[in-house]
Amino acid sequence: MNLTQLAGLYESKLAVVMGRTGKSLTYRQLEEQSNAIAHLFRLRGLIAGDHIAILMENEIEVFPVVWAAQRSGLLYTPVNWHLSADEAAYIVEDCGARLLVHSESLSELALKAEASAPQLKSRLVVGSGAGDSLEAELEGVPVTPIPDESEGYYMFYSSGTTGRPKGIVPERTDQPFGSGLPIDSRMASAFGFGPEAVYLSTGPLYHAAPLGWCLGTMRNGGTAIVMERFDAESALALIERFSITHGQFVPTMFVRLLKLDDVTRLRYNVSSMELVVHAAAPCSIEIKERMIDWFGPKLTEFYGGSEGTGFFMIDSPNWLAHKGSVGRAVIGVVHVCDDEGMELPAGSIGTVWFSDIRRFEYHRDPVKTAESFNDKGWNTLGDLGHVDEDGYLYLSARRTDLILSGGVNIYPREIEDELALHPAVDDVVVVGLPDDEMGQKVHAVVAVTPGVVADEALVEELIEYCRARLARYKAPRSVSFDEVPRLPSGKILRRELMARFGEA
Repeated sequence: MNLTQLAGLYESKLAVVMGRTGKSLTYRQLEEQSNAIAHLFRLRGLIAGDHIAILMENEIEVFPVVWAAQRSGLLYTPVNWHLSADEAAYIVEDCGARLLVHSESLSELALKAEASAPQLKSRLVVGSGAGDSLEAELEGVPVTPIPDESEGYYMFYSSGTTGRPKGIVPERTDQPFGSGLPIDSRMASAFGFGPEAVYLSTGPLYHAAPLGWCLGTMRNGGTAIVMERFDAESALALIERFSITHGQFVPTMFVRLLKLDDVTRLRYNVSSMELVVHAAAPCSIEIKERMIDWFGPKLTEFYGGSEGTGFFMIDSPNWLAHKGSVGRAVIGVVHVCDDEGMELPAGSIGTVWFSDIRRFEYHRDPVKTAESFNDKGWNTLGDLGHVDEDGYLYLSARRTDLILSGGVNIYPREIEDELALHPAVDDVVVVGLPDDEMGQKVHAVVAVTPGVVADEALVEELIEYCRARLARYKAPRSVSFDEVPRLPSGKILRRELMARFGEA
């Protein structure tokens, strides 16, 4: 369904609300504002298939811009505004954007990006009273649909946790506006989204899931409640206030929620929740068990990548029978192979590959594209794992995260899952550092809970804590105290982390 039809059906119903400020847009307002911006895109010379970049924080103004691109047949790339100027400029230039739309608060970053992107023809500033102000440019522009509407598509970039982000080129089909994207129908059929859905978006809108699921909520006639920034107690307050039915989280958010004191946690009524979706990073068994105890058997996990190849799902009843699994394949067929490409039997850990998939490409990177496929046309995201006899997939680690110590494979996730539950640990990441004797040694980087003294006594306590719960060879041999560099999606910035140890 296209936005014009939705506005005709729902008119003054809220399409989106910002959690902290309360700013909102009805379906009718979203329709008219996005129509006007679509006309402006045409006036700026943009046609279907052209590319724009969006550099905006989580704010209400994102949605008319995105819907305008969606109904104009444009490709649009949301840019992570936490990036350095060089990193942001790289994405704006690499994606081939002809227009950059940005928040006034991010003008300095936008100007640096513009200087490095020769193909960029113009900028539009949201929330500005001067220059190329979007608001000023829209004066007198029609609020009716443009005559040549067609379905656009977002083009996200990989997180770039170990190297430069790579754009994932979508397959545009020049469908009429209203055809929708694959996630829209999947949200309805697999996750129960419809006109009664009230969706809590907890993550940054420059990531695929938060933005895609907000748009999918609206496509299905629901209301999206968008947090400007995640805060554990604020999330609970929003669930109660708006009677949230569906919410999406990453495991670090679960940890933050569970570390609230019992009085705070139990103050809020979360019974309206019908579905708690989580993805993007591994979740420990104990954390997930505690969330199910709290919210009920309403958790559904999915595993996949922005590449759109393999996609796995598992609900709470099935997870309780296959603890630690990310589910069975919904899209693609899973294969676990050794380093020579031979398929391994159930229970054996190897590289996870997907067959029966649509092919994709990384933008302007044929080498990386080729490396992601094997000679059978199967694709891998670089994860290690195994499949059980029932076809359920269990992930072990990213291949690049694996620690090889004394000839033994050590999976950092096991150690991180244990340390995350220690009351002194606010966040943790485990890495392998060079060691003359063992090749690599297990090292933990710990961000301590506020008020905790980070000293040698705590180092010994954390090491002994792991030794009591894991095989001794898996326990960290060293611990340092520092901030853990994460994206808001929960993914760890490995390149930034290893640069601290001279390994980048």
